[in-house]
Amino acid sequence: MSERLTQRDIARLARVSQTTVSLVLNNRTAASARIPAGTRDRVLKVIRETGYVADPLARRLLQQRNQILGVFTYESVFPSASADFYHPFLSGIEESAEELGCDLLLFTSAPVTDGRRLVFHDNNRLRIADGSLLLGRRIPAEELSRLVAEDYPFVSVGRRDNPVLPNGAPATVPYVGADYTTATATVTARALHLGHQKIAFVGPGKGAESSADRLRGFHQVAPRGLHLSPTEPSEVLAELLAHGVTAVFVEDLADAAALAEAVRQRGLDVPGDLSVVALGDASRPVEGDDVYSGFHIPRKEMGRRAVGLLETVLSGEETELQQLLACELVDGSTLSKPRGS
Repeated sequence: MSERLTQRDIARLARVSQTTVSLVLNNRTAASARIPAGTRDRVLKVIRETGYVADPLARRLLQQRNQILGVFTYESVFPSASADFYHPFLSGIEESAEELGCDLLLFTSAPVTDGRRLVFHDNNRLRIADGSLLLGRRIPAEELSRLVAEDYPFVSVGRRDNPVLPNGAPATVPYVGADYTTATATVTARALHLGHQKIAFVGPGKGAESSADRLRGFHQVAPRGLHLSPTEPSEVLAELLAHGVTAVFVEDLADAAALAEAVRQRGLDVPGDLSVVALGDASRPVEGDDVYSGFHIPRKEMGRRAVGLLETVLSGEETELQQLLACELVDGSTLSKPRGS
């Protein structure tokens, strides 16, 4: 085995999570007691067989910790309009933190400046926590750059572009994100295979990395596909019909549902006259029982894996700092062959 053997290698060989390996190695009474004896024995067997030795520096870092993980949200996660969307992320974070025997500290004192919440402010308490998890559709590049420059341990829930440090060097942002590009490309290819020739993407396509990734996946498969900004559903529908579009890919499921309702109000059929594909989950409540074709975001697993990655960063172990998880494809009932094909 290589001298650079890591906890991630042990986890792969023992067929367990990296969090489980960390708990076994550090023998934290409250959390490690939940690990089944058989699982613990399997991890220890792999450690013995490989000759793995934990980094002494990592152990010293562990002993200096408060066992508190911070959570900072760039948008409020409590209003009912967004609670359903953020709940799985928070549930995964809570579940994984409990397994580690860590407490969570939700930072709520950040003031809103120019319509934005910023983690850095005069009264920030970041250092109370050993490290923090960041959630939000958009995170300012200057905040990410400063976090990296100040060597503060953090993990973003969601892919982030790497910013540039004040000295001009590139910064590596640790994250666990969803692979929107591949998922969008996959469902777009499926529509083309069904016979759709005129297709469109409805969404910002820029600003947040998640928006840019979706549009990138769409254009990978349909480079000449139409791109429309989200406006009133009736206006979007009018433009789609004017261009002869038969399948539309909508970034937010709530916007997809609103567009589908506009289609029906016009006396048309979904998916007969227009297939409507949702590129993710709803950011606000959606009425009706329709199962939209498209994909689900692995929100709970992203939360869980982000905590595991932060634990690895804090323990000083080497690992892949930027991880993308596959989205769950959904057949649904809103994508079919175009009428007359």
